[in-house]
Amino acid sequence: MRTYSKSPLNYIGGKYRMLSTITKFFPRDIDTMYDLFAGGCDVCTNVVANKTHANDINHFVIGIYETFQQMDIDSLLQTIDSTIERWNLTMHDSDGFLQLRQHYNNTPFEERNPIELYALVCYSFNYQFRFNNQHDFNNPFGRNRSSFNATMRKNLIAFHGKIKNIQFSSKNFRELDLSFLSVGDFVYADPPYRITTASYNDGKRGFKGWSLEDDLILFDLLDCLNANGVKFALSNVVEHKGFENEELNQWMAKYAVHEVGCNYDNSNYQARNRNFITREVLVTNY
Repeated sequence: MRTYSKSPLNYIGGKYRMLSTITKFFPRDIDTMYDLFAGGCDVCTNVVANKTHANDINHFVIGIYETFQQMDIDSLLQTIDSTIERWNLTMHDSDGFLQLRQHYNNTPFEERNPIELYALVCYSFNYQFRFNNQHDFNNPFGRNRSSFNATMRKNLIAFHGKIKNIQFSSKNFRELDLSFLSVGDFVYADPPYRITTASYNDGKRGFKGWSLEDDLILFDLLDCLNANGVKFALSNVVEHKGFENEELNQWMAKYAVHEVGCNYDNSNYQARNRNFITREVLVTNY
C-alpha cells in the first residue's frame, strides 16, 4: 500500500487523510500539475508530475514554503531550533509564545520572519494559521498539546525534500494565467467550501470569505480548462448539515462525480437525518 507524506503544517481543510481516496482518480503521466488552492500542500507534494505549481492566496504560508526552499535542511532545522530556544517556547508555558507573537505582529510586514511565524504555528492551538483583519497572527497558545515535536520534525524533513522544484505563487485564483496549460497537464482545485463554516471561510481571519460569485467564476475557469483539453479535479462539498450547494449540483452534472466522503456527525441514532449529513465529492472532466 502506498504511503503518503504529511505536510508540516496542520492546514484547515488539508487533504492528507483523503489522499488515498482522491488520488486514485487522478490522471497518470502528468506533465504540469497546478494546485490552485495549495494550503498545506498535502496534495501537490504527493502527486508525481514533471513540473508542479502551487498557489495559495495566503501569502504568509507561501512565504514559509519559499523560505524553506531557500535553505538546506540542516540550516532550516537549526534556525527553527534556535528560534524555539531564543524565545523559550514550550508546550506548557505561554510566556515565550505570547512574547514571540507580539514581536512578530509588531514587525513591519516586509521584515516579518517566516521561520518565526512557523515556530508560532508549531506552538499554537491546533497548529493553525489565524490572522485578524490587520493581518496580525492571533491564534492562541496550544497549551499541553502543540510543539515542534519529533513527528513535526520528521514531516518537515520529508516535506522539504519534495518542494525543491515546486514553483510557488500567492494570488487570488482569478488573477492566475493558466493559458500555458494544455493536453497532458492537470489542475487540482480544493477551494473553500461555501456552505461550510470553516475558519478560513468566515471572512474574519484577515482574508475575504468565499462567495457564490467565487464558486461561479471557478466553475467557468474549469470549463475553460476543459475546452482546452486540460484535465481537472475539483474537491467540494455538495451537502452540509441541511444546506446544499445547488449551483455546484447543477454545474457538475456535465462531468464525472465521485463520492469521496459522507459523514453523519452526531447522528448514530438517526443516520438518515439530513441535518447531520456532510457529502464531499470529487468532480473530474475525464
